[in-house]
Amino acid sequence: MNSQAFADPAFWMLVLFLVPLLIRVPIAVSLGFAALAVVWAWDMGVNMISYNFFAGIAKFPLLAIPFFVLAGYIMERAGIAARIIELMEALVGEKTGGLAIAAVAVCTFWGAVSGSGPATVAALGLVLIPGMAKAGYDKPFAASTIAVTSGLAIVIPPSIAFIVYGGITNTSVPALFAAGFVPGLVVAGFILMAVLLISHRRGYHGVKRTKPLLAVFKDSFWGAMTPVVILGGIYGGIFTPTEAAAIAVFYGLFVGIFIYKTIVSAKMLFEIFAESMRATAVVMIVVTCAGLFSWVASTVGLIEKGSVALLSISNNEWVIMLIINVILLLAGMLLDAISIYYVFLPFMMPIMAAFGWDPIWFGIVMTINLAIGQVTPPVAVNLYVAANISDLTIEDVSRSSLPLILAAFLALVVIILFPGLSTFMPKLLGL
Repeated sequence: MNSQAFADPAFWMLVLFLVPLLIRVPIAVSLGFAALAVVWAWDMGVNMISYNFFAGIAKFPLLAIPFFVLAGYIMERAGIAARIIELMEALVGEKTGGLAIAAVAVCTFWGAVSGSGPATVAALGLVLIPGMAKAGYDKPFAASTIAVTSGLAIVIPPSIAFIVYGGITNTSVPALFAAGFVPGLVVAGFILMAVLLISHRRGYHGVKRTKPLLAVFKDSFWGAMTPVVILGGIYGGIFTPTEAAAIAVFYGLFVGIFIYKTIVSAKMLFEIFAESMRATAVVMIVVTCAGLFSWVASTVGLIEKGSVALLSISNNEWVIMLIINVILLLAGMLLDAISIYYVFLPFMMPIMAAFGWDPIWFGIVMTINLAIGQVTPPVAVNLYVAANISDLTIEDVSRSSLPLILAAFLALVVIILFPGLSTFMPKLLGL
């Protein structure tokens, strides 16, 4: 390597980011350290760091993140998850593989509430995995079904991932929410077919309903209305995604305190607020450090050089799309989705412009790829949560998840080949 490369701040920024990451330094620290070191060493204006640090989170759309995180914790404690599980089991539990079908349906539905894959695994897995095991299902299969389908939480709207993507690319968040609905169902449909085939082959039987369907539906009605209230308000133009997040908090509190009467003390509320604050702090620290890294990378030319290098490989858009998806998949194995957006999106925006790709469609493709990354080792956070709550090894859950991951990949290919699946809903709603 020539001496010119060693004098290039872009080179050192990449090195100072990758080396700490490889020795398992937390992603936020790796991003922040690389940015701070380059700013200081090349005298780029240390006094600008604090401004950029706070500017990274001082954005109105990002206010939705802590509200949606809080809403997810409230609705979990309110008992909404348990009632939705009971409803899905009552609807399909008697069919062959009925509990597996119910698990996919509930995880897909709950993604519209929590917006977080690991949170969905934790909230639903504690009930569904033991229930499926008791009914004769293989426990690793039960855990992998919950883990893989819960990755849809960042695709099914409302999605924290779409809020971050929209903020970086200046794309309409309501349009992204609308666009994510059909592709999310497509991925869920492919996973559903996979669990059905496995259930039929292994002879997993259904479970008889113990309560009248009408009684179950009546009990779960207020929980089932949650995504209707949130998404109906957004698409109906009643409130913005950020306002919808605040509405979700108050709706969850109303249901938990007055309808189901499961939130019964100030102590419980304090615990909910404390848990959501910790989860939000982790997300926001990553957002601020990643935003600073993105700004410095753009200033020193790292983003431009990366984009030019990628475009120089081929002028065929499908070859570039394949390369991008491989990069995102590998990144998803190591990093969280929010960090990937901030690190890789600036490189990819010039490529989107060069090929005239629809940013809404690309956002859906990228997000589904990252959802798959959440269940792909070595850093498969959903699988780790599922293994932990079911007392299994990560190897057991990983092996059982392979057919479901393959199904999700096939769904991703369909969504790439047919962009209309992602764009027709925003056009239909005029977003």
